[in-house]
Amino acid sequence: MPTLGSAIAASATALNAERTRVEVAVSNIANADSTRGPNGQPYRRRDVVLEAAEQSPFATALGEAVGVKVASVVEDRTPFQQRYEPSHPDADQNGFVSLPNVDSQTEMVDLVGASRGYQANLAAIGIIRDMLQRALELGR
Repeated sequence: MPTLGSAIAASATALNAERTRVEVAVSNIANADSTRGPNGQPYRRRDVVLEAAEQSPFATALGEAVGVKVASVVEDRTPFQQRYEPSHPDADQNGFVSLPNVDSQTEMVDLVGASRGYQANLAAIGIIRDMLQRALELGR
């Protein structure tokens, strides 16, 4: 049976993961029009890859909550968008500008999802805390 401590720890790891998702989505939105980065290329959308947090075989046998961790933040390799704008300083010889592979609407959906996940894990921690307080009050 999972302990309340492991449930809080699992929610805490999820808070960190959701915070990273929010930061990456905000960075993607902020750079949606960045046609030239430090490497001379347009900004590439980034995405967060999550995986189960490590746990001991003993904890698995007890059925304790695992949690989640950020495995990596990867660049989206989809092609850049092309727009005909010959007067743009980053236009190629044919007048096309390579734009980041960021879709602001998709990023907003990711941002809302990550925010709600964060809020849900905060609520879970609050419920567990309330349960512990009530259990202590009953024990008096």
